[in-house]
Order: sequence, then structure tokens, then C-alpha cells
Amino acid sequence: MGNIKTRMIKRTALQLVDSYPELFSKDFAANKKIVSQLIQADSDKTLNKVAGYVTRLVRRKEREKETPVEV
Repeated sequence: MGNIKTRMIKRTALQLVDSYPELFSKDFAANKKIVSQLIQADSDKTLNKVAGYVTRLVRRKEREKETPVEV
């Protein structure tokens, strides 16, 4: 089983993706650099968690675009 992200991590990542959708990609390393420039985090661990969740959100949005909706 995986780790559950805290509300702060999820909220921050969602706000970043909504505010700057064109900046983020499916690449974690690139997202990590962008996140470190946009927010002030108290630790590298927090930055990594936010960047990881941003990457997950971007991948999820791309997957939703690819799959057709059946009615």
C-alpha cells in the first residue's frame, strides 16, 4: 500500500496545476524544479511530495483526455 498525501500537499499541488497548467509535464524532475521556484517549502521532502502529486495530477488529466467517455 502507498502513502496517503496530506491535505496541505494535495491542496498546494492542485492550486499550482490550476494556476499554471502550461508549466507542468509528466516529468517529475522538471516539475520538481518548477515547484521549488513557485513555493517556499520548509523541507526538501515537502517539495518532493508536492512535485510528485503535481506529476500524478498531470498524468491523470492526460489519461482522462485519451479515454473516450461512453454514454
